Amino acid sequence: MDPELERHCSEVVARERSGHTAVVVDSLLYVWGGYMSVADEEVFLPSDEIWSYDLEGGIWQMFHMTGEVPPSMSGTCGCTLNGHMYIFGGCDDNGQTNQMYSVDLTDGKYMWKKIVQESGSAPSPRDKLSCWVYKGRLIYFGGYGHKLLTSIDSRNRSFIIDESSWVEDVFWGWNNEVHMFDPMQGSWTEPKTHARAPAPRAAHASTTLGSRGYICGGRVMETRTSDVHCLDLESWTWSEIIPSSSLPLGRSWHTLTAVSDTSMFLFGGLSVDCKPMSDGWLFDTETKKWTELEHPYQNKPRLWHTACAGKDSDVVVFGGSCDYILLVDTGHCNEALVFQMQPHPLFRICEDYIAKNVRNLPSLRYQLPLLPPKLLKSLQNRISFYRPSRKQNVS
Repeated sequence: MDPELERHCSEVVARERSGHTAVVVDSLLYVWGGYMSVADEEVFLPSDEIWSYDLEGGIWQMFHMTGEVPPSMSGTCGCTLNGHMYIFGGCDDNGQTNQMYSVDLTDGKYMWKKIVQESGSAPSPRDKLSCWVYKGRLIYFGGYGHKLLTSIDSRNRSFIIDESSWVEDVFWGWNNEVHMFDPMQGSWTEPKTHARAPAPRAAHASTTLGSRGYICGGRVMETRTSDVHCLDLESWTWSEIIPSSSLPLGRSWHTLTAVSDTSMFLFGGLSVDCKPMSDGWLFDTETKKWTELEHPYQNKPRLWHTACAGKDSDVVVFGGSCDYILLVDTGHCNEALVFQMQPHPLFRICEDYIAKNVRNLPSLRYQLPLLPPKLLKSLQNRISFYRPSRKQNVS
């Protein structure tokens, strides 16, 4: 191969982990936080480092983070808005938190900033919650956390107490609250929702389609469900969607990812009988139909992983556990699994074909340097991705 076309491919890879945060900005997957197991102990991953994975070139890099660095934790809720990653809640060495932090992922500085609200009140401390991003605002739903007895309103059932967990006047439990944060105003509000809200829950999955936020399944007290609910983010009206087909098994610690204007992809999770799952399902919001999908990762169950929308409607799943983590807690993973949800564009098909076969096509190899610089760089990334010597843990 022409030395000018060779690119060094890093042999480092992000550590295995569960309960972490991952987002995609441009063609980079960013991974932060979570925990892993070391000598039968749960260890949080460092909070002053962030890993990026180039989805085009297959290269991992680790960046040191500065600024107002948050504590190391898992179960936090992460999202992106205008190139910034926001994290809220989570569980650290002191238990659940209700702090919010942000970091600009586009300036190369990776400097954390602790968010101090200008008005309103932050939600109570919690983890295993979810978030929708809509019209420049971050909208949070549910989670498991703690409240003072004096702040629990037993009349509206927005917080269900976990009878096995309390300390004096502090109670833990599940909630179905909706809280909204406006980064421009620095304000927290609690929109008044209408119609029947979903049961309080945690470790559920969510995604945004247009002006609607969807949730699916999760831990509801002592069981796990697969119900689907929708919140209209304009009218703040809840509705439950009754599927017109067979349902996926009830589960928690799964993921839900928008893959088109009307469909979303569910993957993995922990079943009602505590079995890690590897099934994938597509839900059509127009027909209200679930369709189970065949995919190449049937032997790779995952729970408490992350899933992000990538290029051309691909879904990128990273990390998570392949074991029941409350019992074994040794099966944390660091693979990036890429699910192709629709046919790729012709340009991408051609690009990948060239990248896979350039070593066996001498005439093509010597023509590559004649390509325009931008196209050549793109091909170099794909050639690097398909190099046989590449040691990244990517499937």
